Amino acid sequence: MALTNCPECRHVGPAGRGIMKRICSFILKSSGGLLLLSGLAHGLSRGPNFNSQEGGQMEIKVSSQAFQEGGMIPRKYTCDGDDVSPPLAWTGIPDGAKTIALIGDDPDAPMGTWVHWVLFNLPASVKELAEAVPPDKELPSGAKQGKNDFRRIGYGGPCPPGGTHRYYFKLYALDSALNLPPGASKADVLKAMQGHVLAEGQLMGRYRR
Repeated sequence: MALTNCPECRHVGPAGRGIMKRICSFILKSSGGLLLLSGLAHGLSRGPNFNSQEGGQMEIKVSSQAFQEGGMIPRKYTCDGDDVSPPLAWTGIPDGAKTIALIGDDPDAPMGTWVHWVLFNLPASVKELAEAVPPDKELPSGAKQGKNDFRRIGYGGPCPPGGTHRYYFKLYALDSALNLPPGASKADVLKAMQGHVLAEGQLMGRYRR
């Protein structure tokens, strides 16, 4: 069976094609085959993700007093309001974590994912961030802030050109501090923390203009 005849296989990168060729013809014969194949194809095409060093996924529970998961972010925390960061809290930081990194971004931006916040080297003992984190390169806790896509240090709130966008606040528990200067980009942080992530979690809010 040619790989091109398998509708779900087109999403799989080169590394997974050999596997898919061997299993396509078998699993498509069953009524549940398409569902199984779809899930496998999705897993092979997702690309790298940050799993715990022990091999299993550990999850940080992230919450905010300002909005619920999937809820609307109040105007106060956007460019239409005070443009200050929302309060965040979390649980589930594992033993052995030394620092926390935070990345806030909008995957619905018309020109690609827009970065709203980069923060790293926050001590793992910290359990929350109060609203209105100042736009300083370094915070009293020792955390450093990177540069967002507004070309500013610290937080830049939702400011979509139109429609409803999703905003993700992603936390990562790391086994070490990152050897990066203030003003580092999201890409810098993601690269530096590879191999050091013990757990991760996220909170998603929405905003409409």
